[in-house]
Amino acid sequence: MSTSTSDPGPRPAARPRRRRPLVAGAAVVVVLTGLGVRLLLAGAWTGPVGDALYAVLVYLGVAFLLPRRSAWAVGAIALALCTAIELFQLTGLPLAWAEAFGPARLVFGTSFVASDLALYALGVVAATTADLLVSRARR
Repeated sequence: MSTSTSDPGPRPAARPRRRRPLVAGAAVVVVLTGLGVRLLLAGAWTGPVGDALYAVLVYLGVAFLLPRRSAWAVGAIALALCTAIELFQLTGLPLAWAEAFGPARLVFGTSFVASDLALYALGVVAATTADLLVSRARR
């Protein structure tokens, strides 16, 4: 078996130049949808939907900052960030920050809820799947 020394190994996924504007546009849609769900609708389902949309927004933020990373890498980073933020709530700092500055609640939450981790995973899986499908369709 011969090996080639010119093979650089796996390369990051190629991203079109228009990736950041598309991701930013999707983020605006997600933010507006999340605010609409939170402010205009009522019901037990709005919290879980908001958690999943939060994870989608984190995914889009990572995709915006790292546009050449594969959807799988972006998804892994987004899920790690969501998990870290949820675990950070165990310290009580996000609650104190939210009491001092209300909008911090939207970014960091206030209290740890284990089921949020599953909702974040659901949101990240949905965003990763959508990204893969859009990428495939644009080829």
